[in-house]
Formats: sequence, C-alpha cells, structure tokens
Amino acid sequence: MKELMTPFDIAEHETDDDIQNFLRESARYGDVSDFIHALSIAARAKGMTEVAKQSGVTRASLYKSLADDGNPRFDTIAKIVEALGCKLVVS
Repeated sequence: MKELMTPFDIAEHETDDDIQNFLRESARYGDVSDFIHALSIAARAKGMTEVAKQSGVTRASLYKSLADDGNPRFDTIAKIVEALGCKLVVS
C-alpha cells in the first residue's frame, strides 16, 4: 500500500511568538543568507501582503528582496523585522 505524502510548510504553522523565536534563533546561529531566508518564511507565515504594507514596500518588491538571489538593503530588512514584531539589536 502506497502512502500519500503532503508537502509541509513551516510558514503555515507559526504563531507570532513562534515567528519571533524563529528569527531570534536564525540570527543567533545562522549567517546572513539564513536570516534573510528566515525572514522570507516568517513573512509568508504572517502574510506577504500585510508585511509589505507595514514595511512600506510593494508586495513584489518584498518577494524580490527576500528571494534566494535577492540582496535587500539594510533599511528594508529593518522594516521587515519591525513589521514582524521584532527589533534589531546589537549586543
């Protein structure tokens, strides 16, 4: 008997606290590309349209910035982080 597998997308299973913890851990243990990838997942979990609106960028620009080959500006990253309910902190 063949088992049916369905795709699992972590972005569909995250609360605001989960998103914040996920970003904190990716910033702590990952590199820059890992963090940007985590931002992409978190933005999808929160809703790309809503994050784009709160960040002051277009939805298309948000997708482009957070794409694997994207190169977002620091101010864009800061706005996305804020839209996700987080702050960038240097320690």
